[in-house]
Amino acid sequence: MATRRNVKAEENEQTKGSVPTIAASQSTKAPNVPGAVIAKLLLFTLAMITAPLITYYISVTSVFVGNATVAGAFAAVAANVVLIAYVIVAMNEDDADEKDKKSQ
Repeated sequence: MATRRNVKAEENEQTKGSVPTIAASQSTKAPNVPGAVIAKLLLFTLAMITAPLITYYISVTSVFVGNATVAGAFAAVAANVVLIAYVIVAMNEDDADEKDKKSQ
């Protein structure tokens, strides 16, 4: 035997606990990051991955034949060089932004 359901009451119960959604146009939490900054980050990410690997491979096969310890040390130096270069580029970019703000 079928029972009668109150559909409106069930819908009201389901919507009571739901969180209202915010339209994408109203959201202000997304940062406004220039494309040049993203490009630099991707470039340095690629360099951070490839520079140590290439340095290790070249040094273990050509420069220090079979000496993996020294080749690993050179790979670590290559990673640190990429990291220091990224910090320098980021600091120069920040200085350029401050100069632009002062000139305006």
